[in-house]
Amino acid sequence: MIKIGYGIDFHQLVAGREFWLGGIQLEHDKGALGHSDADVLLHAICDALLGAVNAGDIGTHFPDNDTTYKNIDSKILLEKSYAIVQSKGYELVNLDSTVCLEKPKIKAHVASMQQCIASVLKVDAELISIKATTTETMGFVGREEGITAHAVVLIQKKSI
Repeated sequence: MIKIGYGIDFHQLVAGREFWLGGIQLEHDKGALGHSDADVLLHAICDALLGAVNAGDIGTHFPDNDTTYKNIDSKILLEKSYAIVQSKGYELVNLDSTVCLEKPKIKAHVASMQQCIASVLKVDAELISIKATTTETMGFVGREEGITAHAVVLIQKKSI
């Protein structure tokens, strides 16, 4: 059996926070505001994975009112989300994602993000697609007030 999952996440950008994206820290004058490290891409992937197996969303499993998850590395959340997928007998076929932000430009960092995510999921980096776009200066993303990410995963029942 094959299933698809979709995830989306948004975070406000503020001064004084580290900027984490795709599991790596990037240099930027702003960082995403959130209970965890606020890695918008990893959060969207978590939601896509959880949604594919009808297991709720990231907030259900890692609530922002639980101090256990305060400033947690989102790679841990991704690992735990994928463990839920695997516990239901599924494995990743592929992941496609898009990050919407004006700055910083991430093209030079995509391969590192792909490798990081692949390492957490214990899959080949070739299965991880990361793209970026701007909103042409429109809206909260265009004004550099926030960042958003979308992710789609395809999973299949593990072969016996």
